[in-house]
Amino acid sequence: MSDSCQTWAMTAAEDGAQGSPVLEVARFDVVPGQEEAFAAAYRRVVTEITTCPGCRSARLARGVETPSRFVLFVEWENLDAHLVTFRTSDRFTRWRAALGPFFAQPPSVEHVTELS
Repeated sequence: MSDSCQTWAMTAAEDGAQGSPVLEVARFDVVPGQEEAFAAAYRRVVTEITTCPGCRSARLARGVETPSRFVLFVEWENLDAHLVTFRTSDRFTRWRAALGPFFAQPPSVEHVTELS
């Protein structure tokens, strides 16, 4: 887990957002020429996320101007569903093993909450 992800988790817990739904926004820059292979690998392992307790939905988008950039949007019931239930599980290990070889650089991940 990145330091920024851990910092955000502590801030979220302190301000009471721990039990609120969160949207994970993960950006992946894929090695040029490997975009189709990455998308195929994602389709093979997306159920590692979508069947995880606490996951409400997941969708992957691809950049128009930058076709080697992908953005993953995952709606979680709360922050712990992502950081504890998923990230510390074998599901995450399998997901990362399938997709990690395509990353041109480490992904950036942040969590956002909806404003009322």
